[in-house]
Amino acid sequence: MDDEHTTAAVQRYLDDLAGDSPAEPVVRALLDRAVRRLHQLCATLLHRSYPRLTRPPLNLQADEMLSAVVERLLKALREVRPGTVRQFFALAGQHMRWELNDMARRLDEQPTGVELLDELVPAPASSDSGLTSDGRRMLEAIGGLPEDERETFDLVRIQGMTQAEAAHVLGVSAMTVKRRLDRSLQLLTERLSDLRPNES
Repeated sequence: MDDEHTTAAVQRYLDDLAGDSPAEPVVRALLDRAVRRLHQLCATLLHRSYPRLTRPPLNLQADEMLSAVVERLLKALREVRPGTVRQFFALAGQHMRWELNDMARRLDEQPTGVELLDELVPAPASSDSGLTSDGRRMLEAIGGLPEDERETFDLVRIQGMTQAEAAHVLGVSAMTVKRRLDRSLQLLTERLSDLRPNES
C-alpha cells in the first residue's frame, strides 16, 4: 500500500515540476517523499552488486550512499525533467550505479598503505573492489541489453523490486515483466556463456 502511495505522490511532484511551480522546493519535496524507496534501492544495489565496498577500508553504508545519490539527483533535476515515476527511478538507478562505480574506481586507484616493519610485506596490486574484468563484462552486457529488457532487469534483479512492483513502475502487466526478464536472462546467458561454471 505504501509503495502505491509513494508512486502516486512521486507522480504528483513530477507533474508539479513540469508546471510553473518553482523547481527547487518541488525537487526537495519529491526526494523527501521518495527517500525510503531510494534508501531501499541503494541498500539492495550496494549489498548485492558491490559488497566489497561495505568492507574496510571504505565500510560504505546505505545511508552514506543515499546522501551522495540525493546530492547527485538535486543537481541532475536542475536540468532533467523526468515525466513519469518510471523515468524518475531509472534516473535514480543510473546515478546509484555511477556513484558506486566512481567509489570502486577510486578504491582501486588509491595507493595501499604499508606499515613500516623490519620485514616489509609487499602490498597487493589491487584493492579487490569487486569490479573484476568479468564483473565489468557483466555490467557491459547488462548495459547492452535492449532498452525494455535492460530496464526490467535493472528493476528486478539489481534494484530488488518484485515483478509486480516493476510492472507498476513500468506501467505494464506482470506477464510482460516476466517475459522481458526471461528474455534478458536468455541474452545474458548467451553473451556470457564462457563465464558459466563447468558442469560436472
